[in-house]
Amino acid sequence: MSALLAIPYKTWLLLLVGPLLFLLAIVAASLFFTFRPVPQADIPVRVMALLPHILLGVLSCLALFMVGFTDQVVEAWRLPVFGKGVSDLVVGLVAGSLLAMAYIYWLAPLLEMLQRTVGDYVPPGAVLPVVSSSIGLFFIANVLLAPLVEETVYRGIALPLLGAHVGVFWAVVLSCMLFGLLHWAGGFWYVLLTGIVAGGLFAGLFYWREGLLAPFAAHFALNLIEFIYAWRVHDRV
Repeated sequence: MSALLAIPYKTWLLLLVGPLLFLLAIVAASLFFTFRPVPQADIPVRVMALLPHILLGVLSCLALFMVGFTDQVVEAWRLPVFGKGVSDLVVGLVAGSLLAMAYIYWLAPLLEMLQRTVGDYVPPGAVLPVVSSSIGLFFIANVLLAPLVEETVYRGIALPLLGAHVGVFWAVVLSCMLFGLLHWAGGFWYVLLTGIVAGGLFAGLFYWREGLLAPFAAHFALNLIEFIYAWRVHDRV
């Protein structure tokens, strides 16, 4: 507990501001539609339709918060020599692509099954149609911004700062938990999936390859393949 208390408050603020902004934006949108002439049953659908816009806003705010961590950002993005850099990119792209395939063919069906059988606060299969309906905005937010901003915050900044106070193991646990919470709008099971599987993979790559390039490439590959899949769904609608 004392080690956690020793972590600077601005580090906690950086790691928690994303989930909190998501919460505030969704509450604000719900209240907006509540006081408009919108049927009560349509409010969740209207709010869900704003998720790509909310994601873009949250990521933009996170990028602004990183201004207070300039030294850590510069250190995190200290690129390796050319040969290792190419190797890191290849390792990351392969790992992210494999995770994307696993997500599309196994993890996503498992996620939907858990939502239907166990329950969730997000309706089963509700997220993909939403992001598919705003495919251009989804590309900007989830493919261009998310890998850069999220990897810089939750691996490049968080892991070294947390590790200095609580050690590598708990740094990984905390960063995975908070990274999962950033995606809470996708539902309880999606939070666990994102935090444990994706967050664990990215953290592992960060420590294994001793830098941010491999997890960034993995995150980019994962989100790009997810975008292509969502685009195909959009074209079929």
